[in-house]
Amino acid sequence: KKEIMSLNKNQKIKISTMEKTNEKTYHQNKNIQLNKKKFKGGNKLIIQQHRHQGVFVARGKEDAICTKNMVFGESVYGEKRILIKEMDKKIEFRIWNPFRSKLSAAILGGIDDIFIKPGMKILYLGAASGTTVSHISDIIGTDGIIYAIEFSHRSGRELLNLAKKRQNIIPIIEDARHPQKYRMFLTMVDLIFSDIAQPDQARILSINANHFLRSGGFFIITIKASCIDSTLEPSLIFSKEVQKLQKENFKPVEQITLEPYERDHAMVFGKFRTKKFSP
Repeated sequence: KKEIMSLNKNQKIKISTMEKTNEKTYHQNKNIQLNKKKFKGGNKLIIQQHRHQGVFVARGKEDAICTKNMVFGESVYGEKRILIKEMDKKIEFRIWNPFRSKLSAAILGGIDDIFIKPGMKILYLGAASGTTVSHISDIIGTDGIIYAIEFSHRSGRELLNLAKKRQNIIPIIEDARHPQKYRMFLTMVDLIFSDIAQPDQARILSINANHFLRSGGFFIITIKASCIDSTLEPSLIFSKEVQKLQKENFKPVEQITLEPYERDHAMVFGKFRTKKFSP
């Protein structure tokens, strides 16, 4: 089920409310080992390819989404892991917890396109300790790069430890409001992911996009209504933030709320500078 919400007379944004099913089976094997934390799948657990590249569905008694572990044998935030043996080959998947990652919640909510593909260069604003960053690292693979910006030194230490094991993560401990301070570490990127719970988060995204995001690139922004204005209805705040983005050359494509995983949160997915400049 989908609804269309009109933002103004000229533009519309798609509001997603339900996940589609996907049918392509990636792998099936009865010889499955789990780490110490149990995943209720039994011996008939099936790993299927999700419609989003690099994302998989573990189907058992309890379905869950997961990513193929880039660092075999290592968990990042205590997440459950699934080890599948086939002949002499071992493949490990990490369960992607929607209560710990907003992007996982959006995928389970039925977002049409997360725009994240293997080999992409991504700028992540507000990386925290690297929970979502680690799963994006799995998706983009060794050919991709994720520049992880985090201001907190405490979270930054955990991010640095994560980057020691994952070569496609470049941690930068700096304030995302001042991209000129870390411009020497970055190249142009394909996508910016902004997860900063600040009243001026749309402006922060815009500043970084103007510095680093290529024309026609993609953006993802999480909006926490209570951080912007706790007196207004969340839906009204989401609409106002989308309008701010439109004024800054962003073209929102889809918006999704994150209930029941996050209260009064929404994520907006879209493109940047899609219009060609006139000579």
